[in-house]
Amino acid sequence: MAQQKAALSFDLIAKCSVSRARASTMTLPHGPVELPMFMPVATQASLKGLTPEQLESLGCRLCLNNTYHLGLKPGQATLDAVGGAHRLQSWNHNILTDSGGFQMVSLLKLAKITEEGVRFLSPHDGSPMLLTPEHSMSLQNSIGSDIMMQLDDVIATTSPDKERIVEAMHRSVRWLDRCIEAHKYPEKQNLFCIIQGGLDLELRRECVKEMVKRDTPGIAIGGLSGGEEKAKYCAVVRTCTEMLPDMKPRYVMGVGYPEDLVVSVALGADMFDCVWPTRTARFGNAVTSRGTLNLRHASYAADFSPVDEDCDCPCCRSKENGGLGVTKAYIHHLTGKETAGAHILTMHNVYYLLDLMRNARQAIIADAYPSFVKEFFGKIYKYDTAEYPIWAVDALKTVGIDLTEA
Repeated sequence: MAQQKAALSFDLIAKCSVSRARASTMTLPHGPVELPMFMPVATQASLKGLTPEQLESLGCRLCLNNTYHLGLKPGQATLDAVGGAHRLQSWNHNILTDSGGFQMVSLLKLAKITEEGVRFLSPHDGSPMLLTPEHSMSLQNSIGSDIMMQLDDVIATTSPDKERIVEAMHRSVRWLDRCIEAHKYPEKQNLFCIIQGGLDLELRRECVKEMVKRDTPGIAIGGLSGGEEKAKYCAVVRTCTEMLPDMKPRYVMGVGYPEDLVVSVALGADMFDCVWPTRTARFGNAVTSRGTLNLRHASYAADFSPVDEDCDCPCCRSKENGGLGVTKAYIHHLTGKETAGAHILTMHNVYYLLDLMRNARQAIIADAYPSFVKEFFGKIYKYDTAEYPIWAVDALKTVGIDLTEA
């Protein structure tokens, strides 16, 4: 069963001559998106701490909304009345929505998955509810997202239940067929499939074969970032990308740590999302080119340098250059006391990850991605190769990048 129409075009711009890293442009109904890229998560049609205008000014052209939360509030009737989530949140660029299934399993202890769908009790009044592939598609059609995710059967990669993992993989394929059948607007919204199979590489390969047959406009690798070992995560990403078609975007769901992004791009992935950069900002943590800094620490109380000297975000940029000229000392003063601290750090962290992927793209186009990767890890670990994470060194070697070489 193949989708006959798509509201997406994909142009492969460049490939790294050493690794599997790719630079491409994905054009969606609300404009082009340059890949590789990181998607900030605006769960309830809002990125915590930033206005739509601020998010736009950082260069974001695709953010993520949550189907489960928007289905509960404001609800489908309101979304239909206002004309979708773009209008609801005054966002003129692209939106990706998850299916709602992950939240059913992760947030609701009483959720039960059957072939029909996910049964759960309403968090509002305790009444029985059911999320099916058809209902997920209906909600996402009402949201009007540019990219919709299929409802998949999600199970933690750390689960020891092999039989359940096999069942979830096959069910995800069957549910994709139901999603394709129920999707009302394939000419203006793109449905992505999600590859499942836990950490079993043969199951992943089997799932890739089945999902590719369905010819969805893009393909996601799901079920990761659930506490599995990083080496096993990398093996799954590498196994999937080596089988995926060149001319479709590849989205690894739920990934946001800078090291994970840089390695995953080398392994052939294009798109990522995570709440981590915004969530960690609310705890006073700044994501920088030299690692993550906890600015609540007393050592920053009199540090009047920028949050990240290599960063050109509005917060780090000097006033002379049109920025705010924010210092570590000021953030230290604010964290835990004033919401402005979380607001400033959220802006910085989101910009950092957006810019990290922009710089990765430029390095791929220049065919200099291996050097980019070495400089990235060198700055974080002060070029002490003994400190480099083993999982990253090993994963990068499989695609021709040796971090330990000068």
